[in-house]
Amino acid sequence: MPDADAMRPSAQVLVVMGVSGSGKSTVAARVAERLDWIFVDGDSFHTPEHVAKMHAGLALDDADRAPWLAAIAVWIRQRLERGESGVIVCSALRRAYRDVLTGGSRRVRIVYLDGSRALIAGRLAERHGHFMPPALLDSQFAALEPPAADEHPIVVGIADAPEVIADRIVAQVRAEDGARD
Repeated sequence: MPDADAMRPSAQVLVVMGVSGSGKSTVAARVAERLDWIFVDGDSFHTPEHVAKMHAGLALDDADRAPWLAAIAVWIRQRLERGESGVIVCSALRRAYRDVLTGGSRRVRIVYLDGSRALIAGRLAERHGHFMPPALLDSQFAALEPPAADEHPIVVGIADAPEVIADRIVAQVRAEDGARD
């Protein structure tokens, strides 16, 4: 397959990552709206079996995650091939997972929503109706490998309101797009 960067240089995809409860879906939807890009929540790529497993308080293992990550990677590649920019939510807690998603393309940017365990635990305690129970937060932090500098992430703290966080991400994306032009 040809490099997606060579196919449509203007297209890009943001992968909004972080532990459960960091605000990924809320922030990503606002970013996509502000940029007028396609938005999808990576949770929609989970199988019903995996959702049931997490709902039961059981963490997914790498074998569970592999087809989920592969499906998200296909979605990302399709956006780039079609010249469509998008924003997708995916916990992407480990470097190996992010490597699958980016496929080495500089047109796929990691956006890391960074927050303390205490802040996120408080948010999860107030969240109802989500399949990811607060009991799995420790497993998420145990698995978390924050993005390294060579991944060129956009790192944003989550203490502020989602609108403020989204504005910071959009400003950085636009500034970097301007620097490339």
